[in-house]
Amino acid sequence: MRLLDETQQIANGDKPKDWTFEKWMESRSLVILYGSETGTAQEVAARIGREARRYFFMPIVSAMNDFSLENLLKQTLVVFVASTTGQGDDPSNMRSFFKMMWSQRKNKHILFNLHFAVLGLGDSSYQKFNYAAKRLNNLLTLLGGQPLIKLGLGDDQHDLGPDFVINPWLKELWNKLMDLYPLPEGCKPIDSSVIMPPKYKAVFLNNIESISNGTCAEMSKSVSDRPNNTDNAHLAEVTMNTRVTADDHFQEVRLIEFDMTHSEERHKPGDVLMIQPQNLDEHVEEFLRVLELDPQQVFYLDVNDPNVTLPSLSLLPRPCTVRECVKNYLDIQAIPQRYFFELLSYFTKDETEREKFLEISSSEGQQALYDYCNRPKRSILEVLADFPHTRQNIPFEYIFDLVPSIRARPYSIASSSLALPKKAQILVAVVNYYTVLKRARLGLCTNWLARQRVGNSVPVWIKPGTLTFPDLSNEAIPPVVMIGPGTGCAPFRSYLQERVAAGLPKGVVMVFGCRSSTKDYFFKDEWEALVNKQELELYCAFSRDQEEKVYVQHIMKDNAPYFWKLIGEQKALVYFAGNAKRVPIDVHEALTYICEVGRGKGSQDAEEYMNKNLTKRYQTETWA
Repeated sequence: MRLLDETQQIANGDKPKDWTFEKWMESRSLVILYGSETGTAQEVAARIGREARRYFFMPIVSAMNDFSLENLLKQTLVVFVASTTGQGDDPSNMRSFFKMMWSQRKNKHILFNLHFAVLGLGDSSYQKFNYAAKRLNNLLTLLGGQPLIKLGLGDDQHDLGPDFVINPWLKELWNKLMDLYPLPEGCKPIDSSVIMPPKYKAVFLNNIESISNGTCAEMSKSVSDRPNNTDNAHLAEVTMNTRVTADDHFQEVRLIEFDMTHSEERHKPGDVLMIQPQNLDEHVEEFLRVLELDPQQVFYLDVNDPNVTLPSLSLLPRPCTVRECVKNYLDIQAIPQRYFFELLSYFTKDETEREKFLEISSSEGQQALYDYCNRPKRSILEVLADFPHTRQNIPFEYIFDLVPSIRARPYSIASSSLALPKKAQILVAVVNYYTVLKRARLGLCTNWLARQRVGNSVPVWIKPGTLTFPDLSNEAIPPVVMIGPGTGCAPFRSYLQERVAAGLPKGVVMVFGCRSSTKDYFFKDEWEALVNKQELELYCAFSRDQEEKVYVQHIMKDNAPYFWKLIGEQKALVYFAGNAKRVPIDVHEALTYICEVGRGKGSQDAEEYMNKNLTKRYQTETWA
């Protein structure tokens, strides 16, 4: 509590004799620890670090696993940002930290000196919504920590994304911290009208020949660069890229196969293939033109903020050209967030544009942000094109604060490495649709993948997915029920192939759904051959093949007694994979109905049975 006591003394004008502003700042530490699987929680932690400087805190931003218990016990003020992955799992860079803290659970006062706040980032389409953050918050309280404010639970499914919760949560946090840690007399938080320094410094070189210069090559080797998931990537050759929907079907879906000869690990059913995409060439050229950037200009980035690490060399070499940076690193197709418009307000010379930016970036302007960006899916590239008085005034260094980096995309592996050694197949629905904007909305990764020719190389790596299938070496495997509408069938095909290759007997039930038996019935011949061999029980819902629409949940309800036999009597494992909108809810309701029919004790009893008996046997994998 020393920092808190000293802060109150200083605020009251009662400064120690040896007090200096510099010493006081050094002691005013705010630690921000994150657990992040895809980079979102890390970005939020970096944002909190940036904002902390406005309130004269000295931020320290770190992954939880990189922060020792000894170091934590020295802190008085820590903010935790935790995402949830899989079936309520901790992110990989948080797991050892949580285990370390859990091992201290008998010491109920070990964190008596700690004031903390926890912000969770999750997806409400999953049963264990924000489970990692909730668990961490409870553990910190158990160990004697004192919560500053209520646990924040960001939700990817909200129209405005997690920012709908993050923004007011941060406002409450800073208000609380200013009450507890007031500034000295005459010192005020840095006003929002003052722009903070960019996170990187850009150093420009004379010409493109500098890339092959020995000094630059040596510089790239000496960069201190923390490990990044993309550092596990290898180039995999495309060996197949085939459309699997009918040519006249509105939705293009492709089965893409990669040569995994250079992968050090064999993928398992449920694993995902991470793909590191690039921007489409036409978007790159447009971005360069809109911002009037010289595509051949050579530069490298240097650290401007000690809490921010440089981009992985595999994504952004040092040095590189501006064109390479835009193509490989900047996610110019992302939908801009509130902070994007706050930054733009500093660069415009047009008062009308500034007023628009300040409105959209304000707490009161969130509906305007939604209407302008989120609803029509307007991209960063398109927003910049809309504001001619701003786009040409953006300093190059601030582009890296405005535009996020391109994140790798996970795709469920749709093949078995036992059945197809050294190969990995994915099922890709190409995103191409229209909103109120005249221009088509093109998914960055799906369209980039669709354009890959056989023989092209793509950066990939294998990662555990959210679904865990039973070990095939076990003698007694319960029945497996898999519900996979559309491309959600991908991980189930991998498991089916694995079982067949391992010579396992029957015991798999598949509920597949699509629009038409002639348009988008994926793997039809393959699955019907397994049915004929009695290696698969297959139920199909073709929603548009008859006047009344039929979906997977209807098939399940129509066969409730049989599914109860599997789920209630034979203790089957149940899996669902698919779109995160309405289908998971409908499937959950169908499962509850099956339990109600099977038990015959009413809907409330069925819900209780689901929560008590089926939760541990029911796994889901959903995406927006």
